[in-house]
Amino acid sequence: MFDWLEDPRVQSIFASILCGAVVGFEREYKNKSAGFRTVILICFGSTVFTLLSRMGNVSDDRIAANIVTGIGFLGAGVIYQGKFTVQGLTTAAVIWSMAGIGMMIGFEEYVFGFILTAFMVVILSLFQKMEHLLANVYFVRTIHVTFQDIQIAHLDEFESFMKDHKVTLQRKGLEKKGQHLTVIYEISGTKRNIRLANDAIIALDYVYAFNNL
Repeated sequence: MFDWLEDPRVQSIFASILCGAVVGFEREYKNKSAGFRTVILICFGSTVFTLLSRMGNVSDDRIAANIVTGIGFLGAGVIYQGKFTVQGLTTAAVIWSMAGIGMMIGFEEYVFGFILTAFMVVILSLFQKMEHLLANVYFVRTIHVTFQDIQIAHLDEFESFMKDHKVTLQRKGLEKKGQHLTVIYEISGTKRNIRLANDAIIALDYVYAFNNL
């Protein structure tokens, strides 16, 4: 009755859904743009096209090869330019990697596909904790500071203030807006020191506006 379950192609489909679900759950839990269903469908679709390339009397490797090109367009759709940073690169990398796992399963390399899926989960979860640990040692932020007037003395006073908080800063831009002076700084230091400095900036009388990006 269930002889169709013994078909390697059906087994590949189930394996691709399982691998996609494992990584998709991690992405959905972190509320990423490519969530549970999306990651499953990426892995599923890559497996389907890989199986299709092997069907018939003569296999057509061009179908499988074009998966790499096609998935690149899908990955590019989740990358966007923020005000000062590029967002979505990790999500695009997940899409690209899941397509590779889907192709691997399409060639019936199930064990290898499961191992790669496990590696992806480790990279996405454990390595993120490592990033946070590194951020506590060295953290970089871009801030916008608008002063009450255009007195240059405020710049020196503000920069001394940041150094007192053990934060290193570098001017990246300077702009005059009416009677206000806006300066873009790239600041670096420990995450704790930067957070404390940001909280203290709000109380400065000579600061008109402050953006932490």
